[in-house]
Amino acid sequence: MAIADKSVVGIQYTLKNDSGEELDGSSEGEPLVYLHGCGNIIPGLEDALLGKNIDDSLNVTVEKAYGEKKAEMMGKVPLSAFEGMGELKEGMRFDAEGADGHRQMVVIEEVGEEEITINGNHPLAGETLHFDVTVESIREATAEELEHGHVHAPGGCGHDH
Repeated sequence: MAIADKSVVGIQYTLKNDSGEELDGSSEGEPLVYLHGCGNIIPGLEDALLGKNIDDSLNVTVEKAYGEKKAEMMGKVPLSAFEGMGELKEGMRFDAEGADGHRQMVVIEEVGEEEITINGNHPLAGETLHFDVTVESIREATAEELEHGHVHAPGGCGHDH
């Protein structure tokens, strides 16, 4: 059985940046399992896996998988906005409400005397990503998985959707 849309696929993978630094990966014996064709993984990686079979290995490069870094996603916030948050350090992440009312993750880029520079871009925005992937399993999706658009663990997915 080859990978096709609506297949449940298990992959072992390692993700590296252009410098060769490992950013993420699956653990031995714990593959990433996803529903193919439903946008559950990065599109460039998903496209490369189409038609592959169990035990196939491939290297996939995806440029700017999370888009460009956008200047409008960065800004300065008064230090007073973080009152009561304890000691603030570069790299700390916060869930914040954006100008459009949606929740988004922001990262502290710089802590100044009176202002904090925050970045709402995805941490991998602008990066070229390199995946080393081995296909471990392929099966047909259940009707419920197809209806929900994602893979379910044994016993269901834990939501009422």
